[in-house]
Amino acid sequence: MAEETQSDQPTSSPAPEASAIVQAGEVSGWLTENGFENQALEADHSGVELVKVEPEFLIPIATALYAYGFNYLQCQGAYDIGPGKELVSFYHLIKVSDDSDRPQEVRLKVFLPRDNPKVPSVYWIWKAADWQERESFDMYGIIYEGHPNLKRLLMPEDWVGWPLRKDYVSPDFYELQDAY
Repeated sequence: MAEETQSDQPTSSPAPEASAIVQAGEVSGWLTENGFENQALEADHSGVELVKVEPEFLIPIATALYAYGFNYLQCQGAYDIGPGKELVSFYHLIKVSDDSDRPQEVRLKVFLPRDNPKVPSVYWIWKAADWQERESFDMYGIIYEGHPNLKRLLMPEDWVGWPLRKDYVSPDFYELQDAY
């Protein structure tokens, strides 16, 4: 029987996820340089920079980005990572200017606990967030604190539950009251 040596042993390498290091993008770097706590995430499929923000830092970071030139909220939305997991509120910001062929973009993501999803409203920074935050509230149950009119937008006011959550159980029927 041949004696095994150290070099005959298979080498184990770290899992690909563990070895992947995300390089901070321009916006994440600027935020960090200016004392704003954030975490760079891997860019999306189209190369847009993604930045993870804690809920308590959303308003200071959003205000700083507005002052930095991100004057347009293209989209605010939400999604559910999965049953029992976090909800995400995201903000796609664009720096609109006359001297650029392709405006700079960044997407902020705020991860929220499923049992108490609360985040400050950015309505007072970008008025376009009005109905978009209402839709995220209506479909996922995310509370946008400070929103001037946070109420259901698509579902009836007395609807129970959040229809786009992945653990939502649809009722067998919905009784229409005062329909005539």
